[in-house]
Amino acid sequence: MKAQRTASRSGRGHAAAVALQMDNSAMLDTIGAALPPNVSSIPPAELTPRVRDTIMAFLREMDGLRQELTLARTRLDEVEKTADLDAVLPVLNRRAFIRELTRYIAFTTRYSTPASLIYFDLNHLKQTNDTLGHAAGDALLAKFAKILLSHVRESDCVGRMGGDEFAILLSHANQGQALKKAMGLADFAMKNPAQWNGHAIPISFAFGAFELKAGDKAEAAIAKADEAMYAQKKARRTAE
Repeated sequence: MKAQRTASRSGRGHAAAVALQMDNSAMLDTIGAALPPNVSSIPPAELTPRVRDTIMAFLREMDGLRQELTLARTRLDEVEKTADLDAVLPVLNRRAFIRELTRYIAFTTRYSTPASLIYFDLNHLKQTNDTLGHAAGDALLAKFAKILLSHVRESDCVGRMGGDEFAILLSHANQGQALKKAMGLADFAMKNPAQWNGHAIPISFAFGAFELKAGDKAEAAIAKADEAMYAQKKARRTAE
């Protein structure tokens, strides 16, 4: 009988040892998946309850840090996107637009693919502000920005360069295609005035196009498009 009890205790002890070993093996698998590959594995014999508790606390802390890092990256992305936008309109501000323009020029230089810049000067913004108020002027700006955004591709960029001046970057477009795009926008804008407080506010603008060349500088490209825009405005006034 005593031998049987001894054997029984021995069997239970062996079973407990086997269970602990299996539990430790599962724990080691968890640790191995969480820790860097260059960290040596822990021998099962050294995986005491205290060591296990310490490791699990460490893994929970690592998981919390990962979640905090993911959240921080998401917030940083949101801040960067907000910093790129105009203060009033859902288009790029001048700083962000120039950054994209520089990137387009680099792409054109490297791959010899065409890209063009269109510069716009929105008419009658000051007159609208003076006669109907700044809220009406904001409505005019918002409508114009919406028109520009709705007529470009995802690969293109729209920016507000300041005040009543806007610009579009067209990828894979030469100067002729850019001028055609600008004329199409002018026709559409003329038929779709801004609406504010019962007033239909006409939308018209002067524009100039410049095809980007290899080695161009962003500010120089803007100046060229700006010159073309003023030349078009002068020619239109002369014709009138």
